[in-house]
Amino acid sequence: MTAVSLLRIVCAGLGLAALASCGQAGPGPSETQAAPDRRAPVDYAFITLEPLGEDDAVAASVGETQIYMSDVRREAVSQNLVEDGAALRPADPVFQQVLSELIEQRLLALEARRQGLDADAETRRRLAAAEERILGNVLVETAVSRSVSDEAVQRVYEEQVRLVPPTEEVRARHILVSTREEADEVARLLAEGEDFATLAAQVSQDPATRFEGGDLGYFTREGILPGFAGVAFETPVGSISAPFQTEFGWHVLTVVDRRNQARPSLDEMRPRIVRFLTLDGIQTLLDTIRETYPVTRSAAPAPAELRAQETEETGRGAENDTDSSGGER
Repeated sequence: MTAVSLLRIVCAGLGLAALASCGQAGPGPSETQAAPDRRAPVDYAFITLEPLGEDDAVAASVGETQIYMSDVRREAVSQNLVEDGAALRPADPVFQQVLSELIEQRLLALEARRQGLDADAETRRRLAAAEERILGNVLVETAVSRSVSDEAVQRVYEEQVRLVPPTEEVRARHILVSTREEADEVARLLAEGEDFATLAAQVSQDPATRFEGGDLGYFTREGILPGFAGVAFETPVGSISAPFQTEFGWHVLTVVDRRNQARPSLDEMRPRIVRFLTLDGIQTLLDTIRETYPVTRSAAPAPAELRAQETEETGRGAENDTDSSGGER
């Protein structure tokens, strides 16, 4: 990995306050740096990390520390380089790429610890925030894995299917013309036995369906013009409607079939159900935890009435900053 790519990786992990100086040269040898505030050393998990199991081999040793195969796989999954559970072997280029990144990350962390940079108060707060975030994420993942089970997904799917009434849809053909006289002539020819599809191909002015014999396919009441739907859903299967008008012209239609719309399958609804169960599980978890740990906001917002008064006074102050001619004083 080049020095430029390493710098990019390091900068990506820095906080916002440090981004402005990222990539700039550090202080020279002659510049004086304040000594860090020495405090009790932090016990870092990566120093004494143990394998996850008997088959979790060491992928690399960095100083007195180890990076395990499971660490490489976890990092590859977090970067979306492989799917969770997919095989990842040392011979794979992705494995070696991620391992190189983890080695460099470990080198930097060890050197920062040796220099005592972890004794800084701001550094400790950033370490605590990262620890807090990770622990919270693990708790959420654990709760979600329990609430988003195959059984729960199936149960919600069956409830939704039972609650949603079946939607009727019809399949129809139509012939579109410009005037009432033309529509009456179409109706007369059809009444005399003219084939609907053939006549549609000859005279219909709907370019989207003309050469399909006027076939509109299946549609619901909500999926087509209200005026057209009203006639289509009142016409029996096999019957031909009287001429009727919409904003596009005059129509004559015939209903080919009528059926209940197929319900969405479990696979189609699964993403929405999983999202619902996930959000519901997180909310339930938070509601339960709030009963265990009382929360008091010391930095509470001002009452709504006071905020409205401050906004009004600020507006008057801005008006007073302009003279009668509209210019600033």
